[in-house]
Amino acid sequence: MTTLKDKVAFVSGGADGIGRAVVERFISEGAKVAVLDLNQEKLDALQALYPEDLCHVCGDVTDYDNNQKIVDLAVERFGKLDVFVGNAALFDFFAPLSRIAPEKLEASFNKLFQVNVLGYMNGVKAAMEQLKQNRGGVVLTVSNSGFYPGGGGVLYVTSKHAVVGLIKQLAYELAPEIRVNGVSPGATDTEMKSVEGISSKSRPLNQIPNFNENAANAVPLKRIARPEDHASLYVLLASNEQSPMTTGTVIHSDGGWIAR
Repeated sequence: MTTLKDKVAFVSGGADGIGRAVVERFISEGAKVAVLDLNQEKLDALQALYPEDLCHVCGDVTDYDNNQKIVDLAVERFGKLDVFVGNAALFDFFAPLSRIAPEKLEASFNKLFQVNVLGYMNGVKAAMEQLKQNRGGVVLTVSNSGFYPGGGGVLYVTSKHAVVGLIKQLAYELAPEIRVNGVSPGATDTEMKSVEGISSKSRPLNQIPNFNENAANAVPLKRIARPEDHASLYVLLASNEQSPMTTGTVIHSDGGWIAR
């Protein structure tokens, strides 16, 4: 498979879950990949699997300097940058506004929005000049929570609606040199973590009792997604050859929520 042959991509949150599935699929399609993630152990394991095709920085997406560092490393190692995939995110464990303590609201809001929204802006900003030079693309991970209520709590759902707006605005601002699109996964069997302190019951998504079964039963296709189920859509949107006239668009990969 060579859809992304000679392309270089920067993937944030690429050491696990959907991000890792995207990294591995991009490499299988011929790309070189630079990964920014907080988990050094998982980054090291990924690097060992792809020593020639991958480079990484262990860092926080909310820090602009970390984003610039991985862009610079990608250019140093692979010569250029063609694609930015923004994927790092935090959940809020379905917390409604009524159950967030007033003294925790501001800090919880700031932390979640810094990761879910500012993290994407940092990545785009750091990659922008390279993407312009190479007429590249941006692909951001949204969520069905960017379109429908109930897939998270008030902070997560609002942040993902903001990502939809970010895609539209950046598609307008960065045209014609850079295309900006998104993929909107539904419930997926991953360990996505919640912002700390928002709920005493908070735990990784796929450790919630009956989560997989309940998620599968909520959609027409009657199964929960695996991370790799979404990866081909990122490939499609990252390829100027496969989707040359597509920008400002979000592709849904959620088991049929719209039909539900």
